[in-house]
Amino acid sequence: MPTEILMPALSPTMEEGTLAKWLVKEGDTVQSGDLLAEIETDKATMEFEAVDEGVIGKLMVAEGTEAVKVNTVIAVLLEDGESADDIAAPTATPAEIGTSEPEEASAAAVPSAPAPAAPATADGSRVFASPLARRIAADKGLDLSQVQGTGPKGRIVKADVEVATPGALPATAAPAPAPAAPAPAPMAQSADSATVARMYEGREIEEVALDGMRKTIAARLTEAKQTIPHFYLRRDIRLDALLKLRSEMNAGLEARGIKLSVNDFIIKACANALQSVPDANAVWAGDRIFKLKPSDVAVAVAIEGGLFTPVIQDADTKSLSTLSAEMKDLAARARDRKLAPHEYQGGSFAISNLGMFGIDNFDAVINPPHGAILAVGAGVKKPVAGKDGTLEVATVMSVTLSVDHRVIDGALGAQLLQAIVDGLENPLALLA
Repeated sequence: MPTEILMPALSPTMEEGTLAKWLVKEGDTVQSGDLLAEIETDKATMEFEAVDEGVIGKLMVAEGTEAVKVNTVIAVLLEDGESADDIAAPTATPAEIGTSEPEEASAAAVPSAPAPAAPATADGSRVFASPLARRIAADKGLDLSQVQGTGPKGRIVKADVEVATPGALPATAAPAPAPAAPAPAPMAQSADSATVARMYEGREIEEVALDGMRKTIAARLTEAKQTIPHFYLRRDIRLDALLKLRSEMNAGLEARGIKLSVNDFIIKACANALQSVPDANAVWAGDRIFKLKPSDVAVAVAIEGGLFTPVIQDADTKSLSTLSAEMKDLAARARDRKLAPHEYQGGSFAISNLGMFGIDNFDAVINPPHGAILAVGAGVKKPVAGKDGTLEVATVMSVTLSVDHRVIDGALGAQLLQAIVDGLENPLALLA
């Protein structure tokens, strides 16, 4: 029986993807681990590897096809002795892919009924296994009903039978993960797109379809503003000492090709502040709070059509030059949509800096499950009162800390922001 290759879920939030490019063609022989395709998720373009070995019998989805639901059949793999004549008609045509309901897509991913000799469990239910796995099992004298499958939907694949021994009892299955919370319903709109279009009848407009990233951003930000009780703390920070130290450090680092940015100092100051105020280094987990030990700081990076928040892990333990190099690498790969999911998930705190765009101050939306986000404005020269009361000119940066009141109370948020201010106004301490 030919093996169906399904559209994989390459990230926890992925419900559908775009088959950007096939890396194989019909008739190619593939081994486990060979690259099959490049798939665009809602966040990145990722490579998809083969699980079984065999010959590509048919590519069911054309390159560039958008909105292919997870678990939709995208290709068929033939084993020894099988031919294209053995391939059953697709349960969904390429034109239908992306328009069917999730239940239909899931049904399309269920393997065809096995031949009468296919193994069954003690309760009579079928055991799903690839043809190659069945052949290896027969050679080893394995009872497939005693083998725990690790493939899609529990399907038994080559690797499972290779490590199994005859007569082994089935491994105790791990508890099924809790179902993901359903995506939040879109905020009620005053009118649908057709109604809005009629309002602009006769006017020149361009209709822009929402891609996966924009849909995800819309859903998450709607969820954040509807469900997170935000409150805001604001401070002005004097940057003169930081700018002087940065200039001196960059002069010394120039020979190594390193140039520190103000944002590098902000990342370090926030990471250190999370260690100084550990109760604020926390996230909301639905029915409890998770407190983190390391300072994992997310930094918003604008890209075409949206934004990423790559996470710098253990930022408190890294030097400014290391933070600078890591941030440049993450930002570059974010703009190319080449980040892996673990590089933009997690963290407890985020930074959004619009100062380079001339924005004096703004309020950022918390990125769940984070407990807070710091909105950073531009450094602007302003008249300020000196310590002796005389008027002087200083470079001042306005920041706003958006806080999830479920995680961090007002006084705790004020302590966190004070620790950030202290780090930026006394930057030598960041080098300790």
